[in-house]
Amino acid sequence: MSERTPAGQGARHKGAPLVYPLTPPTADGAVVEVAPGVLWARMPMPMALDHINVYLLRGERGWTVVDTGLNAGTTRELWEHIAAKHLDGLPIEALVCTHWHYDHAGLARWFAERFGVPVYMTLGEYYTMRAYAEPAPDPLPAARQDFYLRAGLPAEGVQRLFDGMRRDPFMAPAPPSFRRLRDGDELAIGSRRWRVVIGEGHSPEHACLYDPKAQLLLAGDQLLPRISSNVLVTDIEPEANPLSLWLDSLTRLEQLAPNTLILPSHQEVFEGLHLRTRELGEHHHRKLDQLRDHLHELGRATAFEAMQKLFPRRRGAVDDMLALGETMAHLAWLKQVGEVLRTLDADGVHRFEMVVDGAVRQPAAGNVR
Repeated sequence: MSERTPAGQGARHKGAPLVYPLTPPTADGAVVEVAPGVLWARMPMPMALDHINVYLLRGERGWTVVDTGLNAGTTRELWEHIAAKHLDGLPIEALVCTHWHYDHAGLARWFAERFGVPVYMTLGEYYTMRAYAEPAPDPLPAARQDFYLRAGLPAEGVQRLFDGMRRDPFMAPAPPSFRRLRDGDELAIGSRRWRVVIGEGHSPEHACLYDPKAQLLLAGDQLLPRISSNVLVTDIEPEANPLSLWLDSLTRLEQLAPNTLILPSHQEVFEGLHLRTRELGEHHHRKLDQLRDHLHELGRATAFEAMQKLFPRRRGAVDDMLALGETMAHLAWLKQVGEVLRTLDADGVHRFEMVVDGAVRQPAAGNVR
């Protein structure tokens, strides 16, 4: 479901498993050298997924940081420690944020102000961060509320969901400006040339950095070794098909060298690129099979009803939002390929039903939308 949901842990492919060549740093300001001029550190997070990996790339006159950790005092203190103890007296001179999520870009504004550095992001990530920089207003705008009501979430459920989101302590202000990354751009940092590789589905324009000569991939959340990143539909783009974009991104990543060392944003640095892209693809196809089974069982269902079947164990408002968005992403994929019909019923709720042999399994009373 999210960066906290296990994926691909059932059947392993025959052959070599993923390889974890390095012991991770402790989340207390320690660093591990992954390759010459590439440092790996960890920032703690007070949640089920209890850390994020961040990386530092040595240039000729200073360091480029990749991702920040949460907007929290502990994280700021650890960055001060790393800057003072591990950078050989050289300054931090740039920040790259792989994507807008607040464990990755939560301190982007602080970095820009504290170290006086430019922030590099893609256009889609920067402006999505701007859109979510403030808590949702109360009352919720009608269009945003309607998105969740159409998904079958009761009105009181929508209120409860956003009340929980408004209490999130890690909402992060966006930096006032950024430098744009585009797919195929090259960042020269020291002796390395990092090519920007864009992934989609988990976030709008997620930037990975790839050194083809050394076969190193700063993968962000596009490739995690034992969990699957959340792929969701949101009220900002309600008719999106992010699962299709995610699967296409996995195909693009498969074009990289098979022996690439992958530096992910969570868990351990690993090898086994092709194995992991296959596992992640299979994880989502299993979810699609489960959803097909649930729709056959239910006959017609809202996204909210399907979510309760697909993700029965959730841990609060954030999980509810991610689970509903991911369920809608899988429904959107089935709808686009013609396996599912969506109708808007008289009560203003979308309902989904399987199409069998070119015909709807049960007659639908609403309008196809």
